[in-house]
Amino acid sequence: MDHALLQPRPEGLYCPAGNFFIDPLQPVPRAVVTHAHADHARAGSGHYDVAAAGIGLMRERLGADSTIDAHDYGETFRMGPVTVSLHPAGHVLGSAQVRMEYEGRVVVVSGDYKRDPDPTCVPFEPVPCDVFVTESTFGLPVYRWPPMDAVIDDLLAWWDDCARRGVPAVLFCYALGKAQRILAELAARVDRTVHLHGAMLQLVAQYREAGVRMVPTEPVSESARGRDFAGELILAPPSAAGSPWMKRFGKASTGFASGWMQIRGSRRRRGYDRGFVVSDHADWPGLLQSVKQSGASRIYVTHGDGEALIRHLRDLGHDAQPLRLLRERDSESGG
Repeated sequence: MDHALLQPRPEGLYCPAGNFFIDPLQPVPRAVVTHAHADHARAGSGHYDVAAAGIGLMRERLGADSTIDAHDYGETFRMGPVTVSLHPAGHVLGSAQVRMEYEGRVVVVSGDYKRDPDPTCVPFEPVPCDVFVTESTFGLPVYRWPPMDAVIDDLLAWWDDCARRGVPAVLFCYALGKAQRILAELAARVDRTVHLHGAMLQLVAQYREAGVRMVPTEPVSESARGRDFAGELILAPPSAAGSPWMKRFGKASTGFASGWMQIRGSRRRRGYDRGFVVSDHADWPGLLQSVKQSGASRIYVTHGDGEALIRHLRDLGHDAQPLRLLRERDSESGG
């Protein structure tokens, strides 16, 4: 029965009964897209269905001429005989889980999700189902996120220390989701201006248009020529590290905000002065909590190395397996 709703194909995850793809890797006639990160939202498909909360980001990512239907969270719509609805994933603004119901069976594809509070997006909503497809980006017991308040305390202390030393504080973080979350978390504590790399400007503007409150920001490019940014906080994407763009900041102190900073030595290997544990994904307890709350009789694991998570779920009595096995089984059975 699962193969009627889930079928991994080269183009992406396919729903045969509804004749649509979820986060396709290639252009397809119809796509349901869980969120606006580039590895999930790709331009070129004939028609898109997305969550209304992220429509601005989706148009930015997919192109203004794309055909896009936006659905409120929980609103049902039909794809052939399949009833589909989108539910909050708590990953980034407008992120969604995809619920599919067909012949009395319910499958939920989580997309990327997190369980920690985030002022920039609607919290994750557990959706009861028979089959739950979960990500496993951080599917190891070592990944347990610290309270965000403590992370922001650490970030502000670093910024203040840089100000005392008269050096810029350049924080590398992903341009969509991570940057806006940090700006929003800072807004609850300070009203200091943060400077932004050009790659973040339009994305931050989309969050502001959606009503997300963040600290004041200014583009680095609009600052006076020759400014040294001493004592200022600058946000930039990881791709800017080591680029000519960095030369304007002289002997800056650098930091990286990512879940990968949970691992001792990651900061040092990546060449940053400071590491801040901030993630848009579920940690190990969050993954286990989500599986339990789904009530699903079968769990498919995808994204990242899911072997440890699968073994642990099986030890807990769950029917858990890699999502790729569904394709292999379909291939073996001719379907």
